[in-house]
Amino acid sequence: MSAFTALRRSHQHTQLNDAPPDRVFPLLCPVREAEWVPGWKHQMIYSESGVAEDGCVFMTPNESGPETVWQVTCYDPSNFRIAFAWVRPGLVATQLRISLSPAPGGKTSAHIRYVYTGLSPEGNGVVDRYTPEWFAGKMQGWETAINHFLSTGRLLEARSWE
Repeated sequence: MSAFTALRRSHQHTQLNDAPPDRVFPLLCPVREAEWVPGWKHQMIYSESGVAEDGCVFMTPNESGPETVWQVTCYDPSNFRIAFAWVRPGLVATQLRISLSPAPGGKTSAHIRYVYTGLSPEGNGVVDRYTPEWFAGKMQGWETAINHFLSTGRLLEARSWE
């Protein structure tokens, strides 16, 4: 193997969701995300319940190259915590942790943390584009989309955070 040094970027964000945690948490699921994430597509590979659970595995398509493989690595609905690991083969490995807590006014404080790691020189180039400004836009789009769904029960028309 040749020498390779992976690039790693970590970003955190706390958003305010317009419903209590017991309404928000079930939406953090590969199946339920289609209700509020514009353009969301997935293929369930393994789930005993048919929705998010510990060990659930699913894939999401990419415009070019192989699908991204996801696994739920922590599923704790009683404490409103979920974590995922996903790999875009040959490019990026990512950890995603989400924890929800009650916020004033019947809302939810959603703490979101991503850790991106390049798997190759090309992957490092992808990770290098995951700047704080890019991440802030991604989180704003996510917050807008989920809050729109929570208040209207409908999906936004355009995906704005990828």
